[in-house]
Amino acid sequence: MGRMKLKFCIVLIMGLLFSTEMKCQEVAIKTNLLYDALMNINAGVEVGLAPKWTLDVSGDYNGWKFSHQRQWKHWMVQPEARYWFCDRFQGWFLGVHAHGGQYNVGGGLDNSIDFLGTDLSPLGENRVQGWFVGAGVGAGYAVALSKHFNLEFELGIGYAYTKFDKYRCTTCDSKIESDKDHHYFGPTKAEIGFVYLF
Repeated sequence: MGRMKLKFCIVLIMGLLFSTEMKCQEVAIKTNLLYDALMNINAGVEVGLAPKWTLDVSGDYNGWKFSHQRQWKHWMVQPEARYWFCDRFQGWFLGVHAHGGQYNVGGGLDNSIDFLGTDLSPLGENRVQGWFVGAGVGAGYAVALSKHFNLEFELGIGYAYTKFDKYRCTTCDSKIESDKDHHYFGPTKAEIGFVYLF
């Protein structure tokens, strides 16, 4: 008799779950295809807060060393509150995000990049290790591919404050500079997101 009750409860629960019609999606999981292309492990979760509001929390990690002692190691967390102009998870949205993390970058990254006051050319020979925090705003658009899949595009700009130590080379611990700080203003988010909606 107990097994019969258990089977009945399972069938009842499954029937309720699949017979109710969801008018608006509640939760999404996602990955940023741009970060995937840069070999960064990333994932995000977005939850509905109100008919036009969601909270997106994404994380990013890269712990790899490449040939010739090159590295772009980091971790980052980036929560974002989003306002949707239509229904949530569809169409245009505006977002306000924060970000924070740590990094250990350099060694053999030969370049002459000086982007918006941030000179990355020393990363060819030196290594920098530190942390950052900041905030920004973004705008984006979500395209429905099917009932459960979306493609999402977003660009954001903002500010980041960073404090770091500079080392002579990737593998050595001889510091050239300690507790340097830098203020950055420019792009803080770029996303082509592949999204699964529940």
